[in-house]
Amino acid sequence: MNLWNETKSIPISRSMVWEAYKKVKANNGSAGVDEIDMVEYDANRSKHLYKLWNRMASGSYFPPPVKEVEISKKDGGIRKLGIPTISDRVGQMVIKDYIEPRLEKIFSPNSYGYRPNKSAHQALESVRLNCWKYDWVIDLDIIRQLADDNIDHNKLMLAVEKHIPENWVRLYVKRWLETPVLTKSGNLIIKEGKGTPQGGVISPLLANLFLHYAFDKWLELTDSTVSFARYADDAILHCKSKQHAERILKLVHERMGVCGLELHPAKTKIVYCRDFRRQGKHKEVKFDFLSFSFQPRTTKSKKTGNLFLGYDCAISISSRKRLADELGELKIERMTFKSVVGIAQRLNPIIRGWINYYGKFRGYELSKVFRLLRIRIVRWARKRYKRYRTSLTKACK
Repeated sequence: MNLWNETKSIPISRSMVWEAYKKVKANNGSAGVDEIDMVEYDANRSKHLYKLWNRMASGSYFPPPVKEVEISKKDGGIRKLGIPTISDRVGQMVIKDYIEPRLEKIFSPNSYGYRPNKSAHQALESVRLNCWKYDWVIDLDIIRQLADDNIDHNKLMLAVEKHIPENWVRLYVKRWLETPVLTKSGNLIIKEGKGTPQGGVISPLLANLFLHYAFDKWLELTDSTVSFARYADDAILHCKSKQHAERILKLVHERMGVCGLELHPAKTKIVYCRDFRRQGKHKEVKFDFLSFSFQPRTTKSKKTGNLFLGYDCAISISSRKRLADELGELKIERMTFKSVVGIAQRLNPIIRGWINYYGKFRGYELSKVFRLLRIRIVRWARKRYKRYRTSLTKACK
C-alpha cells in the first residue's frame, strides 16, 4: 500500500493526541512491555506524547509488542489478555475517536456492548421485555477465546475498507492487528492473519464491526421476526415457537462456522419462558445474561397486590457467590480502623457499585450478600471493642 502522498497530510493534531491521553489516563491500567506505568509516563508526558504525535502524523508509527497476562475466569479457567504500552493505548484511542462516530451510524440498535450511550442495563431491559412477548429464547455464547483468536483479518479489513476510506487509518488498524504478543515466558508470537489485539483500546470497536456483519446484520436479513440483544460475544434471541428456535439455532451454527467462530456447546441452549400464562413442561426454563439470571419468579401484582408466577431477572447465584468471595478477600474482621466510620469509607464505594449494577432489577436479592456483610462487621466490632465481646446484641446495634 503506497501511502507516501497521503501520510504527508495525515490529519492527526496534537489536540487529538491530548484528548486521547486524558481518556487513557482516566482508565488507568498497567504498564506494557516497556514497564512504564502511568505515574512514570505522566512525569514525562510531553516527551512521550510529542514523540507519538510526530510518528503517527508522519505514518511512521509502529506499535510495540503487546504484553500477555493471565486473568482468572468465573468458571475457574484462565483467560489471556494483552496489555499495550501507554503510548500505544493513546495511539489506539486517537484512531478509535476518529472512526467510532461513523461506525456508530451503521451498528445495530440491538448491539449494546462497549458502545457510547449503550449499557448492560439497556440490554437486560430489552431481554426482559422480549421474554414477556416471546415464549422461547436462544441463549447464545460465542467462545470468547476463539472469537479473540479467530477473527479473520481479511474479512475484518473488508469491513474496515467499506466504511473507512482513509488509507492511513487502514494502515494503523492493520498494524495493530498484526502486533506480536510477548508471552510470560519471553516468547514473541506473531499473528498469522487471525485475531484482534485483546486488551487494546480499539479491540472492542473492531470486534463489534466484525460481529455486526458476522451476526447482527446477517440475522436481521435472515429472519426479521427474531428479536435479539447482543452484548459483545453474548447474545439472546427470542422466537415464537420451539421449532422456530431450533431452525434459527441451526442457521446460527452454520453462520458461525463460515465466519471462523464457534458457539459454546455447554452454554448455548434453547430456553422456555415459563410463567402463569405459559405452563408447558420443558427442561430448560432458566438462562444467565450479564450476571443476571432469567427464570420463573414469584411476583406481586402492582394492580391487585396478589402473587403470581412471572418471568424476570435478578442477580445470578454465581454472581452472588463472587460478591461473597470478594467480601472474604477484604478481611473486614482484620481491618484496623478506630471506628466504624473508617470501615464505611473503605466499603461504601464497593457496596455502591454492587447496588448500582445488581440492584437495578429485584435489588432485594442482594439481601443475602448484605447479611454476610453485617456478620463480618459485627465480628470486627466484637474484636475491636472489649465491651461488645460478650454481647452479640450490643455489637449488632
